[in-house]
Amino acid sequence: MKFYTSSRAPNPRRVAMFIAEKGLTDIAQVQIDLATVQNRSPEYLALNPFGRVPALELDDGRILCETRAICSWLEGYAPEPNLMGDGYDERAFIEMTDRRVELHLFYGAANYIRHTHPGLAILEQPQFPEYGAVQGERMRETARWLDQVLATQPYVAGQRFTIADITAFCALEFARGLMKFRPGQEGMAHLQAWRDRIAERPSASVVY
Repeated sequence: MKFYTSSRAPNPRRVAMFIAEKGLTDIAQVQIDLATVQNRSPEYLALNPFGRVPALELDDGRILCETRAICSWLEGYAPEPNLMGDGYDERAFIEMTDRRVELHLFYGAANYIRHTHPGLAILEQPQFPEYGAVQGERMRETARWLDQVLATQPYVAGQRFTIADITAFCALEFARGLMKFRPGQEGMAHLQAWRDRIAERPSASVVY
């Protein structure tokens, strides 16, 4: 298998962490350079017509795209440790939390960065700074909600580490780098403590 990724891009990092948590070591990495718009090359567009990373090339030659879909496939390919729920009930609640974090925390940070950071202008044309600023505030609203959730439970979706923790961690790390967002500096002590604890996991420092 081949994992098409791009350093410092948050969605590939989500898949890379998922792969690391599964202990999979037989997936080759192929770097796609977003800075030189390699994701828009004819060769890559033949793999993913939307020109986005990540993508996973399966052993039979099929190409699987979209972060959540790739993780779903990997969950079936390598069932342990379970990261997406054991049984329909747990799966549903983990997916609900993961989607909330993805839509309101992860994409809030991503939209802020894509529309306000000059370094991202090559990927987002035209940029709408006012829209980005609003997205940044909405991301902080979600972060405050998550801070309160983590005041009552050790992990984002409950009592154990799941894909929702991966999504939330990658969102915060993306915001940490390009938004200079530090939960602890904005009164979110529970979220900061959780972030620091997840950062100690080996998967958090995997090269992707």
